[in-house]
Amino acid sequence: MKIQLSDLWRWDGTVDRGPYALIGLVGFAIKHNIDRLVATLVFHRKWSLFNYWIPPTTAIRITALSHQDAMLLGTLLVLALPFIWIGVVLTMRRLRAIRMPTWLVIFFFLPVINLVFFLLLSILPTRQTGGRQGPQPGGGLSSVLDRLIPDNPVGSAAMAVLLTLLFDLGATALSVHALGTYGWGLFVALPFCHGLVAVLLYGYHRPRSYGSCLGVSALSILIVGVAFFAFAIEGLICLVMAWPIAAILACMGGSAGYLIQRRPGGHGETPAMVMALILFVPILMGAEYVDPPQTPQFEVRTSIVINAPPEKVWQNVVSFAELPPPEVWIFHLGVAYPIRARIAGNGVGAIRTCVFSTGPFVEPIEVWDEPRQLRFGVTSNPAPLQEWTIYSDIQPRHLHGFLVSRQGQFLLTPLPGGRTLLEGTTWYEHHMWPASYWQLWSDTIIHRIHLRVLNHIKRLSEDGAPS
Repeated sequence: MKIQLSDLWRWDGTVDRGPYALIGLVGFAIKHNIDRLVATLVFHRKWSLFNYWIPPTTAIRITALSHQDAMLLGTLLVLALPFIWIGVVLTMRRLRAIRMPTWLVIFFFLPVINLVFFLLLSILPTRQTGGRQGPQPGGGLSSVLDRLIPDNPVGSAAMAVLLTLLFDLGATALSVHALGTYGWGLFVALPFCHGLVAVLLYGYHRPRSYGSCLGVSALSILIVGVAFFAFAIEGLICLVMAWPIAAILACMGGSAGYLIQRRPGGHGETPAMVMALILFVPILMGAEYVDPPQTPQFEVRTSIVINAPPEKVWQNVVSFAELPPPEVWIFHLGVAYPIRARIAGNGVGAIRTCVFSTGPFVEPIEVWDEPRQLRFGVTSNPAPLQEWTIYSDIQPRHLHGFLVSRQGQFLLTPLPGGRTLLEGTTWYEHHMWPASYWQLWSDTIIHRIHLRVLNHIKRLSEDGAPS
């Protein structure tokens, strides 16, 4: 294995898998330790491996970064530039070496997928220009796959679907039931590797068309969802929420698999790649368990104008009568919705109880500024939803402690003409990754809950109904 200093900045030519893997691992080790020292010694922030996907900032939104957070991210970005250049040029040269399109370098910038990509580029052997390499020996697994996977398209597709289903069931059981994590390994690495492995198995004996490879990727991930529903592993609501990201990543993995399996003479490479991918997913899940990512806090604000003065609105904010049955479709699917609110006591220290369809929120009052502001903590959270299932009841682990409300607030602002701007805010956390994807769902749901409560308060206040 020969490594030249020019390998660090040249973008032309090729690089073999040995130098590529060694430079990549050593470079990452150097960069991680530089980042860790800068973050801890200069900015007094904890730094972990997952902070490359989740920056360690205290801000809820990137537009509201504190000066120190902005300085930290700016410093780390400047320090990262030479490493990004080295990574990009090495990846492009490695792609040329294995006879794959250089535009795949975009995978270098995708969280988690870049790790899978690095693993594959470190396994696939260099292709000689103009030559066709014969099959490489794959050892025991190769002989097993030779016997297990049929040569015809339908049989190979069916076996690919079956084997990836077993892989997904095992990996999900490890992540959810053994480790108690709903993280990058489960929602990003697993579907991407699923699509990739499915296509590698489907094209094990001979290259398949791109359309059929995408079909196998999408069909297999759909069958996994059906199996999870049938075996009472998950309910319909959460499967529907997870489907978009899982399907996209599976098809991305399937696309990568298509480009790999169409390379001539690659039959013997499949067993090593499949084994590496199968091992990579649980290793990442274990890393998340050992060093869990820092959970961000999110904020949802919703406001409404009420044709009543703040003094009147306040009485219906503190507690309110039972709401009518929900009309919004999302609540009919099982998402928890508010029913009534009562308060015991008066002022700071009073206990407000907001009863939802799945149980009560217990909310001790922290700020009582009548009739302007009511802020409360949350000491008890019910389940965020009741799953749709063919069984009498299922209790997936994510229903308990993975979506947690931390604090809430009502803010009343007087407007001209005796009106009131009523703003409701919820601060919450969820322990599911990638956080930004699941935030799209949770923000939407919490916003709908806000609107249900605020519209009810509006009706009570404008109609003069008692609270």
